[in-house]
Amino acid sequence: MSQDVERVYTVNLGKVLLSPDNQRAKRAVNMIKEFARHHLKIEQVKIEEDVSHLLWARGIKHPPRKIRVRMTKTDEGYVLVSKYEGEEESIEKEEEKTEPQKVEPSQVEPEKEEQSLKVEPEPAAKPDDEPEDFKKKDEEIKKKPKSKSKD
Repeated sequence: MSQDVERVYTVNLGKVLLSPDNQRAKRAVNMIKEFARHHLKIEQVKIEEDVSHLLWARGIKHPPRKIRVRMTKTDEGYVLVSKYEGEEESIEKEEEKTEPQKVEPSQVEPEKEEQSLKVEPEPAAKPDDEPEDFKKKDEEIKKKPKSKSKD
């Protein structure tokens, strides 16, 4: 092979939850290796440290449900599983595009500027303010005479 074969996969790790909770992250690692062997037809699989950190980030009991990875078939005869970072770059580019444009104060009309600055906060509820139902019940309780219990 003169060229590396590189593919991006989303590995579903949902079946990890079928194993005992004190072995789930270990099983997730084994599931990724098994997935790589099945799809790239090579027995030797190496997982990069970033992927391992991603699987173990929330501890042994709570690995992620799915993981996006890049699998590369190398000339040395093994599959290298690394973290896929392509989505993060595209998300950052979209955020830059959708960033709101700043408007200089000179462009805003003075009347609108004054209106936007005037924001009156709503008064906080006082502890004396009770719903009417509570007031009625309190009055009924006060009106009822206390019954004397027999000793």
